[in-house]
Amino acid sequence: MDQFLEIANQFQLNSKAISAQNNYGDGHINDTFLLKTESGESYIMQKINTSVFKNAEALMDNVILVTDFLKKKIVKAGGDPLRETLSVVMTRDGKTLYRNGGDCWRVYTFIQGAVTLQTCENEEQFYASACAFGHFQKLLADFPADTLYESIPNFHNTKSRYLDFEDAVRKDVCGRAASVEKEIAFVRARKDFAATLVDMQERGELPLRVTHNDTKLNNVLFDEKTRLPLAVVDLDTVMPGLSVNDFGDSIRFGATYAAEDEPDLSKVNFELPLFECYTKGFLGECGSLMTENEKKMLPIGAMMMTFECGMRFLTDYLNGDTYFRIHREGHNLDRCRTQFKLVSDMEKSRAQMDEIVRNCK
Repeated sequence: MDQFLEIANQFQLNSKAISAQNNYGDGHINDTFLLKTESGESYIMQKINTSVFKNAEALMDNVILVTDFLKKKIVKAGGDPLRETLSVVMTRDGKTLYRNGGDCWRVYTFIQGAVTLQTCENEEQFYASACAFGHFQKLLADFPADTLYESIPNFHNTKSRYLDFEDAVRKDVCGRAASVEKEIAFVRARKDFAATLVDMQERGELPLRVTHNDTKLNNVLFDEKTRLPLAVVDLDTVMPGLSVNDFGDSIRFGATYAAEDEPDLSKVNFELPLFECYTKGFLGECGSLMTENEKKMLPIGAMMMTFECGMRFLTDYLNGDTYFRIHREGHNLDRCRTQFKLVSDMEKSRAQMDEIVRNCK
């Protein structure tokens, strides 16, 4: 504990840090601590996973650029910039990060009176998250995307992810491939599908925009009393991307009442009413900024992000669970299977999804 407090006190906190609660929140990548200070203030401290984020300084430059831009928009709209986006706490020597040996640390102010949701409790919450992410994209519509660093190259390049998957199958470093032949076949049957959005973007049929790239329900903070959205958080993967992928990642995570790692697949179902309410909220905020191609491809974005995520979970399982944090044996395999079940459901519901998008324009 003392070592974490020593690190915390390298930042410009309002008073001395006196406690650090580890494993705060439900993130898969970074280690997160809840700090408490002598004067009763709270902060979020994170050890950045530099195996995932190779250039932490450039990542934090992204965060500063985006949050400063958002704060100006929020103030102009009469909002509260301290509650409606993240605020970085600088180190004592004015840097965004503190390096301790090979470890890399950062601190954010804690947004009081806010909660995160791991699964949808009702359609209204999912609609609210859609408005939050649609509004986020709307606010950043005139942000110069080319000034952002690509924090994870090819993050949502599903063609590239497919090659990573095949490499993992070929190497089979843990001897697990024989036990997941069904899942491997599922991915291989959709090899051509994996190229759909990447090829469209390369042909100029889908524009690059500033996107969040990890638009899960639990990356929206809600007011604990009103349950209205406050802020979009976890900005590590904000970079140029496709709007349909931002939409799709929300759908793959939120258009089901099951947990992402639910082992009982009978509980995992794609919920069209949730898809419809999210589509209404998202397009209601940023639909006027989207091209006709973008709107048309929203259902494909949902299917693609669900497929890609399941493929990534399977790849990590084959590689020995080196990327996503696991909490039990076979955790990544459970995650993979929930995603593939949702993909199958979406494929059967494609016509209805297209109709919903047309009706929401």
